[in-house]
Amino acid sequence: MVFTQEGGQHLPITLDSVGHNPEQEKVTRPDGYPVYHWIQTVRGEGNIYFENKTLNLRVGSGVLLLPHTPHRYEGVTADWQTYYLTFGGSSTRQIVEALGIKSSSLYRWENEAPLSDMLNGMLAWQEEHQDMFGLQASTDAYHFLITLSKYGQLHNNAAISRNIDKLQPLLKWMDLNFGDPDIGLYDLSTQLGVSGRYLNSLFMQTFGLSPYAYFVRLRMRKAKELLVSQPTTTVKTISQRVGFRDVSHFVATFRKQSGTTPEQFRRLH
Repeated sequence: MVFTQEGGQHLPITLDSVGHNPEQEKVTRPDGYPVYHWIQTVRGEGNIYFENKTLNLRVGSGVLLLPHTPHRYEGVTADWQTYYLTFGGSSTRQIVEALGIKSSSLYRWENEAPLSDMLNGMLAWQEEHQDMFGLQASTDAYHFLITLSKYGQLHNNAAISRNIDKLQPLLKWMDLNFGDPDIGLYDLSTQLGVSGRYLNSLFMQTFGLSPYAYFVRLRMRKAKELLVSQPTTTVKTISQRVGFRDVSHFVATFRKQSGTTPEQFRRLH
């Protein structure tokens, strides 16, 4: 599913294309892309390479590449799905720099942030309406940049990139063991072979969260996936599958982080 904008050449921001790739293939662009290029993960996991960096793109992360930045990307998992957005225009550089975006950068965000579904909404609107002069597309591109600057956590410096590399084995282990209710900080630090204090420092520098707070958010994300994909499974069963012994504790935690109860979330989605 892809939309390519043909009108609006004289607007401050012009949308070049927006799309969804359910089977993201390997891409290599030695000369970069001629306009600004955004790519984010919908499902699975991929790696992107640019400026001598190797960055991992998981769900809740994306990269904004400046025009003509040589790059390549490829899937780490077979199910890597992406959204992408390309845009240019006479005032785009000034707008982007005014928002503090001055280099090709990696961004991460919380699952509840609007960035997760924003491009899907843009695609759906363009499929249902005619935008002959590109006015709505231009507005959407500007809205995307504002939302990225508000909700995206910039992960561009070398120290954070190194931290993410160090944490990758533990993050993957968490993804496989989120259903174990006995896991504590000691278990997390043991998996990485570091002290609890050092692990806490790594997570705070990288994600702005403690290791256990990150683990709880992972469990909430898994719970949401189960609530939507298994509509007949009880909330109690789902709470047990994501590592909670007490369903009332699960409901309270879910409500605190999502603003709704699990049942309300299931009805909304």
